[in-house]
Amino acid sequence: MGHSYHDIAFTPAILELQSAMGSRDNYAAMGAGASFNHELRGREAEFLLQRDSFYMASVSETGWPYLQHRGGPAGFMKVLDERTIGFADYSGNRQYVSTGNFQNNDRVALFFMDYPNQRRLKMLGRVRIVDSSEQDILDQLEDRDYPVQIERAFVITVEGFDWNCPQHITPRFTRVEIESVVASLQEENRKLRAALNNTTPATSAESPLAPDEVIGDGPLELVVSGVRQLAPRVRAFELRDPEGKDLPEVEPGSHLVVPVILPTGERSDRHYSIASNPERRDVYEIAVLREEEGRGGSGAVHDSYQIGTRIRTGMPANHFALHSDERPALLIAGGIGITPIKAMAQALDARNGNFELHYAGRARKDMAFRDRLERQLAERLRVYSSADGERIDLAALMTGAAADAVIYVCGPDRLVAGVQDAAREVGISRDRVRLELFA
Repeated sequence: MGHSYHDIAFTPAILELQSAMGSRDNYAAMGAGASFNHELRGREAEFLLQRDSFYMASVSETGWPYLQHRGGPAGFMKVLDERTIGFADYSGNRQYVSTGNFQNNDRVALFFMDYPNQRRLKMLGRVRIVDSSEQDILDQLEDRDYPVQIERAFVITVEGFDWNCPQHITPRFTRVEIESVVASLQEENRKLRAALNNTTPATSAESPLAPDEVIGDGPLELVVSGVRQLAPRVRAFELRDPEGKDLPEVEPGSHLVVPVILPTGERSDRHYSIASNPERRDVYEIAVLREEEGRGGSGAVHDSYQIGTRIRTGMPANHFALHSDERPALLIAGGIGITPIKAMAQALDARNGNFELHYAGRARKDMAFRDRLERQLAERLRVYSSADGERIDLAALMTGAAADAVIYVCGPDRLVAGVQDAAREVGISRDRVRLELFA
């Protein structure tokens, strides 16, 4: 036994074709070990509850497949338990093709799409039709804020699922998603206009810079070419060569010392990890968590670094280097500590390295790069949300680590100390535990 979706979907004919086409080795490990990917976890449950539509396939008694789109308010597909999902069936065009097919064949295939983030979850299961005689189940599946007629409900036992490759998924956005982004930009534009209209000879980081002004005096000149909001308090800044030239090569774990102007007018420097893929030479990306109770550096970056801002930084440096041999890696990140760990994960993924990433944060919505890492790393990533009562079991991680695994941790002091203590308890040598503190 093994990956439950693999065991159902990969029939003998498909296995033979994979072997002939040279892709069988890529999937061989899925078929080994205990059964998995048939029980929904926090990641799958959260994904399903965010969807406002999906595609459902059934098969008729004559052998013809039928595909149907189902839609409703976000979360209309309910997660009843770790093996069961269900949804209310609203009155539609009254063809009853899917319903009729399920009366003869209870097998169902589902596709759940997240177009903006280029994610999809495909699922196989067995469906049961629920009618008005089971009012308790209908009550669980009803959306009381969606005033439409319910004719029946479908309850599905999950037999297997698989997170699909993001390739070739064209990002699409709903009207609500676009309006949300536009509203945020309009509000930011309003604040910027208000700040410009009230400009005084200022010494603070919120003051607009002159068009030709450059912050800092380091040897490497960069220009801010992009700004993205990764999370409510985390903003990413893309830095490029002003003339579009290749940037100096960097290794995973590298950082930049960037200049900032504090609210007092004082010039200072801050260290930020380079979070972008190390293979890229066209851009460095740093991600900055705004610390309202900090020393003002992160706020100054958020307030003064805008598209077109020019800075002179130090050359990239690395005190948190990734090993280059074939030993496996255990990556552990807490909060904004994901920035160097992300680059390490991407480098290991590019060289087909053996690794896993454990990423903890206050809440999923606050975790920078989470969506991107979920798409790229799939089963090699485990996310822990404190808001959902999830914690990294450091003792279990250290006990289960390979005998030659190199362990990397970046995050709050408490997390780093916890990793060091757990490693010491199981006899992992200090040279195999590499760390980077926020300070």
